[in-house]
Amino acid sequence: MTTPSAVPDVLAPRLDVVFCGINPGRVSAAANAHFANPRNDFWRLLHAAGFTPRQLEPDEQFGLPGFGIGVTNAAYRTTPGSGDLRRADFAGSAERLERLADELHPRFIGFVGKEAYRGAFGERPDLGLQERRLGRTQLFVLPSTSPANAAVPYDERLRWFRELAALSRASGS
Repeated sequence: MTTPSAVPDVLAPRLDVVFCGINPGRVSAAANAHFANPRNDFWRLLHAAGFTPRQLEPDEQFGLPGFGIGVTNAAYRTTPGSGDLRRADFAGSAERLERLADELHPRFIGFVGKEAYRGAFGERPDLGLQERRLGRTQLFVLPSTSPANAAVPYDERLRWFRELAALSRASGS
């Protein structure tokens, strides 16, 4: 049985992109908001890539569907870091994402980090567009925006966010 997340999903039908993080960290759980650690680049990247007209704050997450965006996590358990997750934390994750794709029909699910994708599907992805689809929903893997992912420079992360934004716009026309 899946324990509900300390951070609520933000979803709606027919979104352009549902971003899927790996799991809530302690700061996000305490704030009850996705990517709430001030050192996490998610909200900056979202704006810089053109998904939002201004940089939103984590507590504005429920406004994301108005921009065609949703947010969920591959695992719901709060941990100090993603390295504290166990395989069991991802049980049912692939099926939940398949249901989400089937019922809500987002054009893309953008995994925020390779480990979010790997946790859900049990395979190591490359960054970018994936061959696997969930129905008509395309899957895209972005670099992690976590401060723990300092090895990937901001400009490289932004390049991948911009690529997803361009694909999303192209598929919507």
